[in-house]
Amino acid sequence: MNMQSHQTPNGVKMFTGGPLETNFYLVRTPEGNLLIDAPEGAARALAGERISLLVLTHGHFDHVWDAAEIAQTQGCPVLMHQTTEEIMADRNLLRRIGIDLEVNPVKANRYLGEEHANLLGKDFQILEVPGHCPGSICLHDPGAGLFFGGDVLFAGGVGRWDLPGGDKDLLISGIRSKLLRLPDQTIVLPGHGPSTTIGVERVSNPYIA
Repeated sequence: MNMQSHQTPNGVKMFTGGPLETNFYLVRTPEGNLLIDAPEGAARALAGERISLLVLTHGHFDHVWDAAEIAQTQGCPVLMHQTTEEIMADRNLLRRIGIDLEVNPVKANRYLGEEHANLLGKDFQILEVPGHCPGSICLHDPGAGLFFGGDVLFAGGVGRWDLPGGDKDLLISGIRSKLLRLPDQTIVLPGHGPSTTIGVERVSNPYIA
């Protein structure tokens, strides 16, 4: 598996790996390393790092593949939306949509919803934005001007809505009512593809502009 990594402008380390080239992020905080999402290969790529907390943005297999292994080997708590835990617990979900895979589930130490949360000494605004996947959450770090969007908003695109539980209207309305309220200079760090900003997507994204 080809694993790539690079630093974002705000010091967050971004990795890209797994069969769908999924992005995952290592965030340095005052109280340790926060990992956002865990695709295939994440455990091996981060073997030299100490992970203090893992947050999963949603339950699709390419974002949670190594979550159980990381939780076990690192001994770190895992936070997610309650629906994400339910999706991961369904061992036959992927087979029902024609994908012959089974992902090891992991239980949440705490559920996240629409809230303000202090994670390892850093303040985040947690936004629920379903439509791509039930239980999908995004993390906004207003102090650093960063937005970890999972598969909600991409550079020039949005998350697909044709998978089980997807809903185009719900996705677009959530983006417009929640994400577009963020400052234009906010850097969007998505689950796939390059980074962008809220301002760029506001005026040029064909799905929401």
